[in-house]
Amino acid sequence: MKEIIFATNNAHKLSEVQVILGEGVRLVTLRECGITEDIPENEPTLEGNALAKARYVHGRTGRDCFADDTGLEVDALGGAPGVHSARYATDGHDFAANNRLLLRNLEGCADRSAHFRTVVALILDGREYLFEGRVDGRIVESESGDGGFGYDPLFMPDGFDRTFAQMDGDEKNSVSHRGRAVRKLAGFLSETGK
Repeated sequence: MKEIIFATNNAHKLSEVQVILGEGVRLVTLRECGITEDIPENEPTLEGNALAKARYVHGRTGRDCFADDTGLEVDALGGAPGVHSARYATDGHDFAANNRLLLRNLEGCADRSAHFRTVVALILDGREYLFEGRVDGRIVESESGDGGFGYDPLFMPDGFDRTFAQMDGDEKNSVSHRGRAVRKLAGFLSETGK
């Protein structure tokens, strides 16, 4: 079984990604590697943050690893919150505060189109690779659903009448930005036999 470090402490993300990668890959957590500190995310782009996190983990462990960064990009807000999605309202990944601020910033706004974008940075045998997933949709008027995390109660993907938070895990993974990026990663790992 292939073991690879996933640079996250987010249990929701970990379980979503493990389901997509399947039984042939065992995700190793940061804690299992002795990395308990927060990994800096100071780059101005999702690609930069994902690479920085993967390089940090690879530098500490020397092992194959991947990291992701995700942003919600709202057209009417010029792409915000974007790379600052997790820390939109505060410095501390406060999902409820982020959602309240987003709704406040969109009050009275007719254009609620948005998209989620995830970039996965993989370091495999010392080489770097990037995979991107994107899903288009819109921001609803108020939170709906209690599944998922982050902006999931506010984001309704195109072609659906439910937010991500109203979908079960399998349905969300089949259309989500992270699911699309991780499926590209899984396909690459399968093709290379790694």
